[in-house]
Order: sequence, then structure tokens, then C-alpha cells
Amino acid sequence: MRFGAVPLDQAEGAILAHSVAGLRKGKRLTDGDVAILRAAGRGEVIVARLDPEDRHEDEAATVIANALVPDPAAQGLRLSAAATGRVNLHAMRPGVCVIDAGAIHALNRVNPLITLATVAPFARMAEGDMVATVKIIAYGVPAADVDQAARAARGAMRLAPPACREATLIETTVTGEDPPPKGRKALADRLARLGIGLSARVIVPHRAPELAAALAAAPGEALFILTASATSDPADVGPAALVAAGGTVTRFGMPVDPGNLLFHGDLGGRPVIGLPGCARSPALNGADWVMERILCGLTVTADDIARMGVGGLLKDIPQRGRMREA
Repeated sequence: MRFGAVPLDQAEGAILAHSVAGLRKGKRLTDGDVAILRAAGRGEVIVARLDPEDRHEDEAATVIANALVPDPAAQGLRLSAAATGRVNLHAMRPGVCVIDAGAIHALNRVNPLITLATVAPFARMAEGDMVATVKIIAYGVPAADVDQAARAARGAMRLAPPACREATLIETTVTGEDPPPKGRKALADRLARLGIGLSARVIVPHRAPELAAALAAAPGEALFILTASATSDPADVGPAALVAAGGTVTRFGMPVDPGNLLFHGDLGGRPVIGLPGCARSPALNGADWVMERILCGLTVTADDIARMGVGGLLKDIPQRGRMREA
């Protein structure tokens, strides 16, 4: 692509680089446009002229976006029409965004004028949310670079939809009185963002045998535990009850604050998440990062949680009772 000022008698068919004389930048100049520029007293104009081996910005953005999302229905992503060298990718349904970061990095290394920006990996999306944007910075880029970028990032993004329709929350009580409703409401609101319902309320004494029995009898496809007293050891009531019910604990504790006291595991193929006390607040905490992935059918390993420490210092939550620097 050639870029720069040209005399008006060479401007027809070129792409206007900057808005001038009522003509918008990016316009392919016609004979009439040249006449308008001449009438405005212009003797030359800054333009971009594509060479045969170049692709126009809109065509380039479309090629790359189609490579990213070759199967929109399966990937849960919808493409916008190209305009000003940009194609946006939107979520077709709720879910979490699964991204091949290495492929995206490879695309962005091909040519600085070819760019793709995405949300963070595993970001929770609502229907219609923008997940990524392809932007071609110049008015045209080499076709060979476009093809290389498209190959690098083919199918590199998808939206993982919710894998269940209903969850069960089991709460424990120390006093025999029903726990305040805020914890259940906070979880219900979180689940609703993914279109998941919450089954009838279950409250049991804060003892492992009763909690184990409730876990075994719970109807939900995913199970949550919110104990009256914070879980402080892998042998504490929550994890012990999961094991007693025949389940397994994948990990207790996570390097995300708030959220340190989370545990999660499995019971007969159903995910089980022991919520930290901070989950009673609607504020972001480590449990959000784990439950959203699990609810969307993604495996969360102990190593996955270990890697959450970088960036895991979240805004403190006053409702947790004891602040970090209290």
C-alpha cells in the first residue's frame, strides 16, 4: 500500500486518508469527490492506494474474523458486518469465553497493523456481550499477512455454554436457626446470569454426617455448600462431608483473596463447590472464577487454581468481617 499526498488529478479511485471538505476519511474517491476537493481550493490530498497484493481493511477484517469463527453456532459467537476495518464478535448466549491465547498472540505478531483484542480468558459473558474485536489499523494490508494471521488463529475462540440447568445450595446452621437469606440470594443471582436455577432451600446442622446425607440426596446437577462456620482445614465439616458422601476433594484453598477458603470436588459426576464466606456478598471473589468455569462444563484442576494467584488480589469485601489490614 502506498500512502501520502497526491495531486488531485491522481486521486480518483484512491482512499481518502483524512476527512476534508465534507468528505469522510476511508471513502474511495470518485470523479465528483475530486471536483469537490478542487472547489474547496485543494491542490492535493492525502490518500492510501492499494497495490494488487493488498487487501482492503474491511475485507481483511472479514477474512480474519471468519477464520476465528468458522462455525458460529457451535462456537456461540456472532460476527458483525465489517466497517472501518473492524469486525466485532458477540456472544450468542450466556457462557464463559474459552481462548487459545497462544493463537491470539501468534495472530498479533504477524503485522502490527492486524490486531485482535479479546476479553480475558474465561470471562463470563451475557448474550450480546462483545467478546473480541478484529481491527485493521491501516486502509489496507498485504494479503499474505492476512492469510497468515487467519491461519494462526483459526477457531481460537469459543463460548462454553452452561452445562446444567439447576443447582442445589446446602447451608449449615450452628444455632438451629435459619441462616440469613443473603448468601442464598447472592448465589441465586450468580446462577441466574448463566440461566441456571436454584432448587429448594436445604439447611442442616453444622455436622459432617448430616451434611453428607444432604449432599447425597440433593437434586441439583451442581452442588454448593455454604457453612455457618468458615472451613479452615481439609478435614473440616464441609470437605469431610463430601468425602463421607462418597465424593472427592480436588483442592481446598486458593490463592485468590477474597476467596481463600473455597474447596471443590466431585460427587458421582456432579461438581461440588464449598463456598467461602465472602460469597455471601455479590462482590467479585475467587469463587466466581471457579464456579463459572465448572458450571459451563470446564474442568478446573488444582493446578488451574494455583495459577490464579497472579492477579488474584481482588478488592476487599467489608462484609467478610475481617479486612486484610484490620
